[in-house]
Amino acid sequence: MIIDDKDTSTEKRNPWRLCSSNQVEELKLLLQLIPIWFSCLMFAVVSAQLSTYFTKQGSTMARTITPTFQIPPASFQVFTGLTILVSILLYERALVPLARAITGRPSGITILQRIGTGLVLSILAMAVAATVEAKRVNAARENGLVDEPKSVVPMAIWWLVPQYVMCGLSDVFTVVGLQELFYDQMPVEMRSVGAAAYISVIGIGSFLSSGLICIVQGVSSRGGREWLGDNINRANLQYFYWVLAALSAVNFCGYVCLARRFVYKRAEVGLQGHYSSEKELE
Repeated sequence: MIIDDKDTSTEKRNPWRLCSSNQVEELKLLLQLIPIWFSCLMFAVVSAQLSTYFTKQGSTMARTITPTFQIPPASFQVFTGLTILVSILLYERALVPLARAITGRPSGITILQRIGTGLVLSILAMAVAATVEAKRVNAARENGLVDEPKSVVPMAIWWLVPQYVMCGLSDVFTVVGLQELFYDQMPVEMRSVGAAAYISVIGIGSFLSSGLICIVQGVSSRGGREWLGDNINRANLQYFYWVLAALSAVNFCGYVCLARRFVYKRAEVGLQGHYSSEKELE
């Protein structure tokens, strides 16, 4: 930003040497969003289990509604979608007015508080999934089905509904919060990049989930028993869920530290160039 002798000696300014104060502020906005992006990757790792191990769990459970019809295990993801639809309405109609009355903020809670709530819910989703999986494995063991992975465990698939619902609730807070954060806090000229950045969290998280599975498989196999073997009745899928919950909890602690240091972009109001007091620490 400082004009030196070399800048004054040339008529045309070199944009790689001299920047406006606005460009510097925009770069600072971008740099403080990058750690938040990284801290949300564990949420995406948890979400990746919806279409993988959650479905594999369901395929071994009792899914019969009538003698001639069984519920496809992958169709239970509809509970996540329904939860999102219902929760968004409740969030806007009930939670925001209540939070507004408590905090005095027009939005009820801040964007980072919304994302943080979703991260906590993703931890709880893994804890619920681990508890249900332990119950399913016990049912398989009690009925002598440990070595029969294709047999139906006498436990209703409806036991999986809570973990699908918890994942839907975490989506309502985290995904919507990320979308708002990377649009509102990005420089105006880079808002399309911000939209791509928040979507990329899900994609990168899926790759990380695959890598984490490989690591868990390698480490557990050295102990003589794979946690994520093909026979899900003999595997220790519940331990994997607890690992995800623990990693998510550690990640959440880091997120809180980042959020407390985050400085929101100042919002211009009126036509006289005055700024509101939204430049605040979370």
